Amino acid sequence: MSDDCLFCSIVDGDIPGRIVAERDGALAFLDANPLAPGHTLVVPRTHAERLDDLSADDSRAVFDLVHDLVPDVEAAVDADGLNVGVNDGEAAGQEVPHVHVHLVPRFEGDGGAPVHAVAGDRPDLSDDDLDEIAAKIE
Repeated sequence: MSDDCLFCSIVDGDIPGRIVAERDGALAFLDANPLAPGHTLVVPRTHAERLDDLSADDSRAVFDLVHDLVPDVEAAVDADGLNVGVNDGEAAGQEVPHVHVHLVPRFEGDGGAPVHAVAGDRPDLSDDDLDEIAAKIE
């Protein structure tokens, strides 16, 4: 745990949160500044700033809870769909340096955009560029 981490304080019970689910390695609570009704955050119980800081067990705990909660969150607010997102690092928009997965309910005509709108202008990549990037990732 981190003494100055907002989400660690919620996990520890030092700061109140509207907790909606708990597992051994993960916790879920409503976002205090929701983008939509039912906007839920799923966090590991142990402090990790970025996804690659998570242990395999903590990662499984978080994403198993995400999997279990998606239909429950959608049903609770009668959503038409749901975005699942992770802002991994400050450059990606991460505001709290503790891994968290956003479950954002979506509704027909809500004015929101698909995840492809998140990064701004799309790069113009050639087949060679794509092949080179794929090889580096492999």
